[in-house]
Amino acid sequence: MRRWMGLPVAAVVLSACVTINVYFPAAEAREAAREFVEKVIDDEREAAPVEGEGGGAQGGLAAVSLPRIDLWALAGIGTAHAQSPDITIKTPAIQAIQARMKQRFDAQLRAGFDAGALGFAADGTIVVRDAGQLPLKDRVAINQAVADDNRDRKAVYREVAVANGHPEWEGRIREVFARQWVDSARSGWWYQSGGSWKQK
Repeated sequence: MRRWMGLPVAAVVLSACVTINVYFPAAEAREAAREFVEKVIDDEREAAPVEGEGGGAQGGLAAVSLPRIDLWALAGIGTAHAQSPDITIKTPAIQAIQARMKQRFDAQLRAGFDAGALGFAADGTIVVRDAGQLPLKDRVAINQAVADDNRDRKAVYREVAVANGHPEWEGRIREVFARQWVDSARSGWWYQSGGSWKQK
């Protein structure tokens, strides 16, 4: 008899449990990265849709999502979902970095990409892949611009994570941005993929 008396107490304790799901908002991060990168690269062509989004009429049934059954809720255990964060890239620190990157890209880096001297690395940085494509007089300045830009890139990945209240997302933010630099690369620009260089 005694062992059954504890059941109501256990049921109350169990029903008071709440699990909190904090997830990385990948779609929002991709959109934020696309907006940031396109502003830095800045030309008039319309940005291509982010891979995995959209789908239009061809999306068909794949776009329909079925309701998910929460088994914990059926058992009386609530699940509190963290509000889906809208990835913020509009802080003063992030916008200052973006402005520096855009100015540097227009003044020096774009010419390096157009010449085939520079490429986007798989880790979200820029690499001098073929210095021979640069005039000798420009090489020191381009190397310095690449170093400065890579410092800003690392800073922006950190700032985006911190601005959104999740410093632990820095690695994921970097991955999303790394893919976006390649997705936004213009025809003829180089990028790393699978350990080798490819041209868009």
